[in-house]
Amino acid sequence: MKFRLTLFWVLIIFFCLQTRAQERLLSQTYSYIDLLALDGTAERSFVTYKTLSDSKWALKKDKNNLWLNNSTNRSSKKIKSLIFYGPELYTSYNSATPYGQNDGLLWQGRGFNTYLSAGLRYEKKGFELTFIPEVTFSENQRFAFMSPEVAFTSNTYIGKAQEYGYYGVRFIDAPQRFGDKSFFDFGWGDSEIRYSNKAFTVGVGTQYLWLGPAKINPILHSNNAPSYPRFDIGVKPTSIKIGKIDFGKIEVRLWLGQLAESKYFDTIPSNDYRLLSGLTVGYSPSFLKGFYVFANRNFLCPWELVSIFSVGDLFYIPGNIHGGRDVWDQRASVGFNYLLPSAGFEVYTEIGLNDYSPGLDGYIRYPFHSMVYTSGMRKSVAFDLFKQPIKGELLLEVSNFEMSQDFQFQWSSTFYAHHEIKQGYTNRGQWLGAGNGTGGNSQYLGFKMFYPKGNVNVYVHRKNPDNDYIYQYSVGTDIVREPLDKHTHIKDFKAVVASGINSAYFVQPNIMLYGGICYYIEHNPLYNSISWSETSKLSSIRLEAGIKFNFN
Repeated sequence: MKFRLTLFWVLIIFFCLQTRAQERLLSQTYSYIDLLALDGTAERSFVTYKTLSDSKWALKKDKNNLWLNNSTNRSSKKIKSLIFYGPELYTSYNSATPYGQNDGLLWQGRGFNTYLSAGLRYEKKGFELTFIPEVTFSENQRFAFMSPEVAFTSNTYIGKAQEYGYYGVRFIDAPQRFGDKSFFDFGWGDSEIRYSNKAFTVGVGTQYLWLGPAKINPILHSNNAPSYPRFDIGVKPTSIKIGKIDFGKIEVRLWLGQLAESKYFDTIPSNDYRLLSGLTVGYSPSFLKGFYVFANRNFLCPWELVSIFSVGDLFYIPGNIHGGRDVWDQRASVGFNYLLPSAGFEVYTEIGLNDYSPGLDGYIRYPFHSMVYTSGMRKSVAFDLFKQPIKGELLLEVSNFEMSQDFQFQWSSTFYAHHEIKQGYTNRGQWLGAGNGTGGNSQYLGFKMFYPKGNVNVYVHRKNPDNDYIYQYSVGTDIVREPLDKHTHIKDFKAVVASGINSAYFVQPNIMLYGGICYYIEHNPLYNSISWSETSKLSSIRLEAGIKFNFN
């Protein structure tokens, strides 16, 4: 570990003498270029499958590009085939409880948290070699949390999930606290080796992956959890033409990845890894510019040779619509995105399933079985403020990951769990899909203003972390025949309401500073209200700051 950290710091010192290029997922510049796509100033190079290597935007040099003079999307002046990233330093402080989302390797516990990365890419004749390691620190101060689920009381979980495990529907490797000490962590981040020839692409590495159009809570894959080793092969967006007829663009990607268990789940070394096989298909018709549809499907499998057959099942949907073997935990999502540059408007929806009804008739009678969704809209506005040109973005996104009501007639359930894969839909203890987690809901409203020297974002975010934890107590009860104390959990919902402001500022065209403050309240933090009107509240302040260099 000491050697890897020493090597990391040596690389950072070297990179500080260089420059960097295209931005990584959800970075400040990535968000800005994505805003430019709303009015057509930038064009996306992807349909639904997004990684660092896939986010090569086409930018127009016109007055609508307010950050044109800042250091974005640039390669080395001396060696054009070299592209440098960072270094980038980010730090946060949570005064009372853990708080953070879509932050990759970093676990933002109570106290101070720090993230540091830097790297480079070499491109030549279709080959890309990307090396962007990352290191994090979490102070991990003590805080009160829920008692772990009763399934963790066995000897298998001693010193691990028995003390720090998740409280909701049984199993799931999602520790409420990662041990009782401060810790460092290291990862390979967006590192990768890739070869591309026209639309064809194949690669192996650990780049962060984001599926679908959602900005806060995508259903099947986000950068909320640490990255993991993954092989992928497929076709980047390419036109489908037969003769002179253009049928639009299609994108296809197949991948296999190795997920890892956290250090705080169980004591069984043989189940430390799982196979994730996935397939995504996106299509944008030529007759409806800016519109695309997509479908994603994946299998979470034990790390054993027979699981390789899950790749074939990705392409197979049997008549009863169950698909695959039950030992393979499958999820799927479908959705659309519609971008209207003429109106500066975008709307999107993703619908997910983690269990299938028995046949078409089952869907006709109850189409919402295991269904979850994320839906949102964005609107750009342009105006002048204090004689400064402003480009604004209004973002609204709502998500619902609660179990469907028909589960009340059978057993407790939640979207990111499965009885065969006990670690659930996580990697190294963090949610692989929506950062909001399993079984809850989320509503986000934000307005971000970009100006030539930076941006300012004001937002409100309300969420229920896991309502499925409450709903499990109603399974198998009868309000007519059961005593009233069986139904006392109706008052025990937990909610988090956060409001904040953050800002980025270019002190130099190649140096960006970042800072923000957020005030959030946990209503009924331990799911133990006295009544609807009488419950505990826990207030906390979150501070964040960062700096990113891009030396030319």
